[in-house]
Amino acid sequence: MPDAILADALTPVPELAARAARTGSSPVRDILALTARPEVISFAGGLPAPELFDAAGIADAFGHVLAEDPRRALQYSTSEGDPALRAAVAARSTARGLPTEADDVLVTTGSQQGLSLLATALLEPGDVVLVEDPCYLAALQIFSLAGARVVPVPTDDEGLDPAALDEIAARERPKLLYIIPTFQNPTGRTLTAERRAAVAGIAARRGLWIAEDDPYGELRFEGDPVSWVASFPGAEDRTALLGSFSKIMAPGLRLGTLRAPAALRRACVIAKQAADLHTSTVDQAAAARYLTVADLEAHLGRVRDAYRERRDALVGGLSAALPEGSRWNRPAGGMFVWATLPEGYDATALLPEVVRHDVAYVPGAPFFAGTPDPTAVRLSFVTHSPAEIGEGLVRLKTALETALKGTRREG
Repeated sequence: MPDAILADALTPVPELAARAARTGSSPVRDILALTARPEVISFAGGLPAPELFDAAGIADAFGHVLAEDPRRALQYSTSEGDPALRAAVAARSTARGLPTEADDVLVTTGSQQGLSLLATALLEPGDVVLVEDPCYLAALQIFSLAGARVVPVPTDDEGLDPAALDEIAARERPKLLYIIPTFQNPTGRTLTAERRAAVAGIAARRGLWIAEDDPYGELRFEGDPVSWVASFPGAEDRTALLGSFSKIMAPGLRLGTLRAPAALRRACVIAKQAADLHTSTVDQAAAARYLTVADLEAHLGRVRDAYRERRDALVGGLSAALPEGSRWNRPAGGMFVWATLPEGYDATALLPEVVRHDVAYVPGAPFFAGTPDPTAVRLSFVTHSPAEIGEGLVRLKTALETALKGTRREG
């Protein structure tokens, strides 16, 4: 058969799944690609400060496990995770006020995977998921890929509004509520104990699961800790608590944890078997060794001190860098400041001019599951030194003033 006739006879390949077509790329990841040049001072990514990693301690942990038992460290492992690491996580959770056994914990390839496993185990296409508005971007991607219908819950300066949550839960009959109650991404807000108790009670009364994401809770540098939602009456048997080593050790390890009631945890183990069999054996073994011999609290103390100084440098310089009438918060920990520009500004439209001045932020609009706020901006304060933050704010001020002058000329 001639090649031309054969080509005409070919049938196109099937289209992508609808869930892949409807789920967009993360704007944060896209911005990070645009601002990867070393001269850029970026407030965009939630990247822990690399100079604060305990590289020597982590290297020693890897060296130990590879020298002592390389056959085990380099072999396949169980889906549930390294027993020593699960025991260490359980002990740390118990010490923080949530009694936990090793068997309550599943080790995941980053807490991101834990949320994906929960979506696989819990959600059917069309199920309703409630989220804070604004919400962590990657969670919105996960729920979109699961075919869920995402319904936003209003927030204020103190986070999720429990009264709005109760009204929406009664109307929408959701299966899952996803929250980051401590130093939330993107806003840096923290739910009070009173609001956490209310959320737990609403979940019990309305009959829904809670996915409580806590990647930032140990990065508190002022004020008293607030108990996990999972510890409040009504939430104990319906909360999956997601943890992460990315912010307290290093994100390159890709280690997270999932603490969940037994039936849900077993379903997540099956989902993990289908996803990747198990998380990296050697990384788990090294992390378990590190938690055994290293002084993690001393390391976290150094990280908190540095982040507090950087938070202060950012917050202290925003009044000079942002247009008059802007607002921002002062989080007591975590990695992010949430700012809003005056009415009429569009943070997304301004970003190209900002990047041309070798500085960057993340526009807040993509974080909203409901009506976006075009004036919103997320600023991360942890990646750069106070001096670099100061220079970045000078660049940001110049960029915004240049963009505003250009807009006036066009008008």
